[in-house]
Order: sequence, then C-alpha cells, then structure tokens
Amino acid sequence: MSRLVDVAGLQDVPPGTMHMVQVDDTDILLVNLDGTIRAVQGTCSHEYFELDRGFLTGDSVTCALHLSRFDLATGEALDPPAELPLQTYPVRVVDGRISLELPEGPVPVNQ
Repeated sequence: MSRLVDVAGLQDVPPGTMHMVQVDDTDILLVNLDGTIRAVQGTCSHEYFELDRGFLTGDSVTCALHLSRFDLATGEALDPPAELPLQTYPVRVVDGRISLELPEGPVPVNQ
C-alpha cells in the first residue's frame, strides 16, 4: 500500500534549486533539474547532515560535510566516504503541486 502526500508547490522549487520538506518528521530534498522534480532523502547516508546545505553539480547533489556526491535519479553514492545510496521517492506533479508516493508507515531512509 502507498499514499500520495502533497509536499510543495512547483513555484517553491524553481529550476536549478533545492527545497527541503518534511513528511512524518523525515527530511526529504526536492530538486528541480531543468523542470524535472526529483525527491531523495534529505540527509546524507554517511553521516547525519542536511543535504540542502550542500550544492548541486549537474544531476547530483554534494553533501557539504564530507563532499560525498549522490546521483539524484538513482540515489547512488558517487564519491566516498558515503557508501549507501540515498533513498529516492516517486514524484507526481499535478496542477502545480508536487506530491510524493510513499509507503504506508515510516518514510524509508538509508543510514
């Protein structure tokens, strides 16, 4: 079973920007890559650090704490010290609203 959770307006995430939202006390990072919205867990899988404090590099996000880089489409850890991927979440954009398709229960994250 899954649930659809409205998290933000499309205007909240202009192209080339990141926006942190929370669902059930879990940080989720929204990123607008040339009009495509991606959603990944909002904290680094290596050590707790908010990824919205990092920076975008093409189609990846780099954690500012230890410079681990993650692919925004797959969540894959591209650079050490991170080894675990970021959890990714399916996104739907309808009528200017961004929603995430999440499982029932706790929001999954990799730590």
